[in-house]
Amino acid sequence: QVQLVESGGGLVQAGGSLRLSCAASGRTFTPYTMGWFRQAPGKEREFVAAMRWSNSITYYADSVKGRFTISKDNAKNTVYLQMNSLKPEDTAVYYCAADKYAGSYYREIDYDYWGQGTQVTVSS
Repeated sequence: QVQLVESGGGLVQAGGSLRLSCAASGRTFTPYTMGWFRQAPGKEREFVAAMRWSNSITYYADSVKGRFTISKDNAKNTVYLQMNSLKPEDTAVYYCAADKYAGSYYREIDYDYWGQGTQVTVSS
C-alpha cells in the first residue's frame, strides 16, 4: 500500500506564498502522474496541477497558471506545489494524488492513491 502525506498548508494573506509537500511512503512504486486537487467549502473537488513522473511534463488549471508550480524530488519521493500570488479564492483543502497507470491527469477517477488533505486559507 502507498501512503501520501501532505504538509505545508496554513493561513496566509492575499498576495503571499505557500509551498505544499506530498511525501509518498509504503510500497515502492513509480507513479505515472502525480497531481494536486483542491476542494473549497460547498464546492466539488477540482484539478489544480499535475506532473508526469517520467518526463516531468506539467499541467495546470487555468485558474492557477502562472502562479502555481508543481515540482518533484525523485530521491525523496516527494512532489511539491509552490503557490505564489495567492488569492482568497484559492482557499481550499488541497489533496495530493498518485496515478499508477496512464490515466487522464485532470480526472479524479484516474488517481489511485490520495492524501488526507491540507488546509490552505488565504485572507483578504
